[in-house]
Amino acid sequence: MSAEKRLLEVQGESVEYKVVNDLPCVNQFMKLRESAGWANPSADIVEMSLANSVFITSVFSGSKLIGVGRIVGDGAMYFYLQDVVISPDYQGKGVGTLVMHELEKFISNKAQQGSTIALLAAYGKESFYEQFGYSKRTGEELGFGMCKFIE
Repeated sequence: MSAEKRLLEVQGESVEYKVVNDLPCVNQFMKLRESAGWANPSADIVEMSLANSVFITSVFSGSKLIGVGRIVGDGAMYFYLQDVVISPDYQGKGVGTLVMHELEKFISNKAQQGSTIALLAAYGKESFYEQFGYSKRTGEELGFGMCKFIE
């Protein structure tokens, strides 16, 4: 597991975060998702899902997991950004941008011409992803996209 310390300027102060491009602890990941208002399936399902990620990056403040982003897909033609989640206490402090930079770095090294990189943004978060080159689907050329949830 490689860890790299990063300093971010947050409201005039330098804040140190640790970036780890590896799987987080399942319980910490589930707790982070819950803090953002996301439901979790069973721990076994979460563990399997994390293990099947193409790439994952985790951000820590001390020992506390405060941000995660992962990529799922086939690792060649299709890359899907999944579970970009930041603790509400750390939103607006550069952690999401830090996560996205790690994801984009991985994509720039792996994706080839003709690859598709996609995501489903949470409502109201679209403008955050637009700064990284993602665009809203208007429904005209490609459709709006669809999803199905299993209850």
